[in-house]
Amino acid sequence: MIRIHFTAADLAGVRFAPRPAPLQELNTALLKMCVRDDELLYGRWRQRLLRTLPAAVDPLADLVPAHEAPAFIDVFSDTLTEGLDIVRASPPDLVRAEIERVYARRAAPAPLWIRGLHRGDADAWHVLRRAQQTAFETILRPVWPLVQDLHHKEFARHALVTAEHGIGAALAALAPGSRLHDGVWEVEGPGERDVRLCGRGLVLVPTFHWTGHPLVADLPGRPLHVTYAAGPGLPLSPAGAGGAGGTEEALAGVLGRTRLDMLILLVDEHTTSGLARRLGVSNATVSAHATALRGAGLISTARAGRAVLHRRTALGALLVQRGGAIPRPGDAGVRSSPRPRR
Repeated sequence: MIRIHFTAADLAGVRFAPRPAPLQELNTALLKMCVRDDELLYGRWRQRLLRTLPAAVDPLADLVPAHEAPAFIDVFSDTLTEGLDIVRASPPDLVRAEIERVYARRAAPAPLWIRGLHRGDADAWHVLRRAQQTAFETILRPVWPLVQDLHHKEFARHALVTAEHGIGAALAALAPGSRLHDGVWEVEGPGERDVRLCGRGLVLVPTFHWTGHPLVADLPGRPLHVTYAAGPGLPLSPAGAGGAGGTEEALAGVLGRTRLDMLILLVDEHTTSGLARRLGVSNATVSAHATALRGAGLISTARAGRAVLHRRTALGALLVQRGGAIPRPGDAGVRSSPRPRR
């Protein structure tokens, strides 16, 4: 749990990033690529990137040897060039300390270029800049217009919630399970951590390539940045936020027809046997599909007496809505199911 402590002045100084940050979006995309937590949705995207990334990107794996990045690459500039320049201008003491931190538990010695970066060698800095720029061009450039559009929509959504319900409600709505209570914003995160703003300011940064807990960047002399998952819960593609054009057929291709029909039906809560009757399959088949959907975070399951109840999660609802999936006349088991609420 991460606890961020506010004074009244701190609450008044909460800001929302006006534009997406290229390097931070790249960081979250690379993190998502390395964390195999939902192969059902991101497996093909991950495999495609691993096949197509140029060799010039390889040094980034050295920079992040154990899924924990050095803090000096947490840069939130809204242009790529400025972001790369800010990374290059990182204080030498910070660079050395962060490299030592991320390599502290590694038995193998750091690669030669990382040791050069630790010394401040210009050639090592050139390797890093080329790796970041090449990674951005390969991973994000094709979908950057979509990222900008999604960021604009999230900016407008946040502004509306803040205007209608206040900053407390807006903060609580950013991440599942978060809440603002007695001047402390509690958000899910690894370990136990307390952060005091002390007038530095807080900047909220949505990301569209990460689906996990909020990421906190806390560097000396800078505002606290909290990056939170705000995407559609699917890999972005140039065709739209639905991964392969945003169509129901594309979702069925990823999930399978029966699993997608289950998600559609779970606009309302159903038992295992109820789903089996509606879908025209066995209870065992429903249970197997429910296990897969639950593992991907798309449904939740709870026992009520002798019955097992399934319901769609927020991610599952968003997936169906983004994909435009609605019950189709003539589909077995979903003929009379209601249209999902928008």
